[in-house]
Amino acid sequence: MADYQHHFFDERLALPTPQKAVCVGQNYLAHMQEMGGVPVSEAMFFIKPLSAFVGLSEQLGIPRNQGAVHFELELVVLLGKALTNASEEECQQAIVGYAAGLDLTLRDVQAELKQRGHPWERAKAFDGSAAISPFVLVDSKEALRALAEMDLQLHCNGELRQQGNTRQLLRSIATLLSQASHCFTLAPGDVLFTGTPAGVGPLLVGDDIKLQVGEISMQTRVV
Repeated sequence: MADYQHHFFDERLALPTPQKAVCVGQNYLAHMQEMGGVPVSEAMFFIKPLSAFVGLSEQLGIPRNQGAVHFELELVVLLGKALTNASEEECQQAIVGYAAGLDLTLRDVQAELKQRGHPWERAKAFDGSAAISPFVLVDSKEALRALAEMDLQLHCNGELRQQGNTRQLLRSIATLLSQASHCFTLAPGDVLFTGTPAGVGPLLVGDDIKLQVGEISMQTRVV
């Protein structure tokens, strides 16, 4: 929530408090198809405010009485410097970490908003909707290249629900960051949610979730 701070697995490292999470919709073709979408020429961005941030830990709180709450597992990248109208090369150089993230979504609310042609914030930007693991440091060209070939998996109650690899991204991370920086300034500490593979689904209280993104592996229980 408002007192959220980024954490690296190496606790000696620290970065400024983020201002926002920039999220991208429709960046994995299979997920786009399962949601009834079609490819578009430009990336579709939406923003989650600082109040949406929560550290991914042993318990994951979800809203009650607002319809279905869906998980969307994503690779999250962390910026170490500001970007405005930046080139893709500048964007790559600004990446300092990566994490596993859950873009929690009020799916029934989102469906209603889509039907009305309204923005998605009520379904996407609520408190606690951006659950983020501690970060792994990206401090070499090899670590940066690894982001483009990173496996993602999510198990719910022991069942594999989501599986993908960032090779399947319709737009690269550098392309997304560059396009976003031409829309609004990205600040040090801001993060990019890079999109989710197919297999999204509802969370229920008591569910046990195991997620893996690259070398990150974490477990949490829904409460």
